[in-house]
This record gives sequence, structure tokens and C-alpha cells, in this order.
Amino acid sequence: MFRPTFRWLLAVLVSVAVLAAACGGSSGGSTSGGQKTKLTASYSELVPDELWPWGAADGGYFSRNGLDVSLTSVSSTNGVAALLSGQVQLAQLGGSEVLSAAAGGADVQIIANLCPYYPYLFMANSSITSLNDLKGKKVGISSFGGSSDTATRTALSKQGLNPDSDVTIVPTGSSSNRIAALRSGSIQAGMSQPPESVTLQKDGFRSLLDLAKLKLPAANTVLAVRKSWASSHHTEVQAYVDSLVQAMARERKDKQFTSQVLAKWQKLKDPSSLDPTYSFYMNEVFPTYPHPRPAQFGDAVQVGQKKNSKLAGFNLASALDDSYVNSAANRKLG
Repeated sequence: MFRPTFRWLLAVLVSVAVLAAACGGSSGGSTSGGQKTKLTASYSELVPDELWPWGAADGGYFSRNGLDVSLTSVSSTNGVAALLSGQVQLAQLGGSEVLSAAAGGADVQIIANLCPYYPYLFMANSSITSLNDLKGKKVGISSFGGSSDTATRTALSKQGLNPDSDVTIVPTGSSSNRIAALRSGSIQAGMSQPPESVTLQKDGFRSLLDLAKLKLPAANTVLAVRKSWASSHHTEVQAYVDSLVQAMARERKDKQFTSQVLAKWQKLKDPSSLDPTYSFYMNEVFPTYPHPRPAQFGDAVQVGQKKNSKLAGFNLASALDDSYVNSAANRKLG
């Protein structure tokens, strides 16, 4: 009869330990007891830029990576304050707002650039046929210093127009308010993005310029954290970034899933806008890995330094941490 020897028992125990370590070797945020780490994260607008966390939530990627994430809506103008107060641990908002705060010494850092190109069409009422026709007209933005402001001023400047004198820039508070103002006639033009731009064109509004096709480097929507918090919660931050990358990989391949996510979160009433929205973002805007790069913030600095002198000469690299996205890319996640 077989009698287990000490060496045999030791070999079995070592094998079990190795197997257990292999099964547990993920970047997830679960505690040792298997409980998921609770986090609160914000998104700033009901636009497809936010597909990254929406897909991570609906696809179960946060949960798989050991996180229990509560997503909440916080406007870009309030996003940095929400981070600094601890109301949220991660914030998805305009890169311009975070950069301005970082230049002023705020404890914030950008760890991903989810929209490295402007996701906008410059829309106008039917009486306007070109950007030059905007002279003397009112152009809507969400807020001064925000992403839509940066995109608007960049587009006008490249056309040879002076945003400060040739047009009147009108802050409306949000993208939805901007579109409502365009429809009501209180502004004559403004940035829009699918699916809203698709509906606008059906209703007779005109696209003057597709900024996404120009592939201008931008930081329209970024993921930001408090430096001090992230330094002591590296595992949780990595798990969050991993979840976004995994979700986008599925959204890129699974059009039906992506359409369901969009329809749910944006409460879309026009299903015919889903296909062009999907094509626009997947083909023209979203990267596979959302690396934050200094070159993406050139427009934000150029526009922002007119109101925030601290941006002039600011070391952009000090406000960026690409290590989390690099880790996901090196592991070929997604």
C-alpha cells in the first residue's frame, strides 16, 4: 500500500501554494477577504466620451477587477473640486480644467487621455455656410476654459478668425444647454458630437467642420486623480484603468453591446443615430490605449494661458502619469 512520505507531502503543499498564487495574481482591488473595494468616480457629460466607464460598469469589468464603483455625474467645472474634496476618487472631465488646476499647484494628476482628438462637429443654423460666415455671430461653449471652449477657439483660429473679436463666445453651462441654445436661435453655432449632431443635421442644421477628421492632438476628456490618494491606492487605480481598457476592447468589437450602453446612459430616442455614432467614435476618436502625452495638451495651454498665466512655461510632464495605461498596454490587456 502507498504510504505518503514527507518529501511527497511537501511537494504537494508547494504545488498547491504555487497554484493558489497563480490564481490570485491579478491587479484587482479586492481585499483579502474577497470584498470588493468601493470607489466613487465621476463623468462630466451625457456624451459618448463617457463610454469607457459606462461600458466598464455595464460589462461587469469593474466587478471582475475587484471594484465596486459608483458612477456619478459631475460637471467639468466642478470635477477638480470633487476630486480635491474626496467626493470622488477618480474624475473624467476636460483636460483643460485639470491642467489649469495642476499649474496652480493643485494635488491632481492626469492618468489617461480618453479622447486624444476633438470629438466635435462645428454645427450652425442653415443660414451659415462656412466658418467665415460666423463673423459677428454668437457661438456657444459649455464654459470658459473648458474643452468645448478650447476646441471652438482652435477651430476659429485655424480659419483665420479671432475668437475674441470676430465672434461672441457664449457660455451655456453644458453641452445639452449649448444644443438647446442652438435650436432656439440664441446662438448661431456651437460644437456638437454624435449622436446629437446626427439629429441636428436631420433637422436642417449644417456641419461647418469635422474636427475629428483633422486629427488635431487634444485632451478633450481625461481621467484624473489626486496624486496623494493614487500614491497609496496604486492597486485600485490600476484596476480601474484596466477595467476601462477591457471595456473599450469589447465596445470596439461588440457593436450591439456598445449601442445598448449608449442607448441606456444617453436615453436615446433616435435609434438611427447609433450606427453613425459608433463609427465616429471607434474610427476617428477613441484609442486602444489612452496614453496621456504632453503633445495632446498644446491647445489647452495656448488657450488657457490667456486667463491663467501659470500655464505659460508649465512643465506638462509633471501633471501626467502614463504608468497605469503603460501597464495595461504592456500586458496587452483587452
